[in-house]
Amino acid sequence: MQSNNDVLKIISSQTKSSINEISVVTPSMYAAIFSKFANAHNTVIGDENELAKNLLISECTHLTNLQTQASKSAMQLSESTSKAISAIKDKDEKLLQSVLQETQKLRLEVEKLKESVYKDTLTNAQNRKWLNDNFLKDDAQNFKDGGTLAIVDLNYFKIINDTFGHIIGDKVLLYFANELKRTRYSVVRYGGDEFIIMFSKNVSAQKATEILNEVRKRILSKKIKAQEELFQVSFSFGVSEYVASQKFSDIIEKADRNMYEDKMIIKQRVTGI
Repeated sequence: MQSNNDVLKIISSQTKSSINEISVVTPSMYAAIFSKFANAHNTVIGDENELAKNLLISECTHLTNLQTQASKSAMQLSESTSKAISAIKDKDEKLLQSVLQETQKLRLEVEKLKESVYKDTLTNAQNRKWLNDNFLKDDAQNFKDGGTLAIVDLNYFKIINDTFGHIIGDKVLLYFANELKRTRYSVVRYGGDEFIIMFSKNVSAQKATEILNEVRKRILSKKIKAQEELFQVSFSFGVSEYVASQKFSDIIEKADRNMYEDKMIIKQRVTGI
């Protein structure tokens, strides 16, 4: 059963997705849209100040737990390193074996910690923080190395939400993310129904385009059932190669232009629901 906080996270995600294409959003507009989705989930907002306070406490607790776990892991790593140095000096095979076991356990804990920081909660794709930390240089937002990326966007997603509701919309996002992951490359949820795929260095823009055309062909061959109706999911994409030190924003803008051109073409072939 979902907790109140989990439901509120879903409502917040749906609200942000809904206003994604609105150029100006006032506080009252946001509140009205948020309330609409809250009603759809049979969620009563109640005392907003109390709700905000509880959410803040929840988020602070989560951050504190992450910090505590990180500190604990750092201390364990320091202890294991000291033991390893002593074991090597004393040629103590038994102690070395013990250190190895401790290090393997610590590695699993650190991986779980990284996953909680780097994963999108809805789709389990990577999030923007993961992208920033692994591909970009600090605050400069320039690429560390060269490569190829694609920005991918679902077509007619708003119609899906309006027709079948946001619960089905969330399931479509999850299905879509899983289909993208089948490429075996890193998938990042960039925002709403937009994803970024980070291809490996040896994948050219032409090869990335071929891969995504195959994914699209596979997705278009399937039908999704909702409320006794069948509908088709399609997406558009734009690919761009980049080199070390290029600005992330410039590459995304270029990929976005390519995606827009692709969207004009695919929407002539595939109509909405």
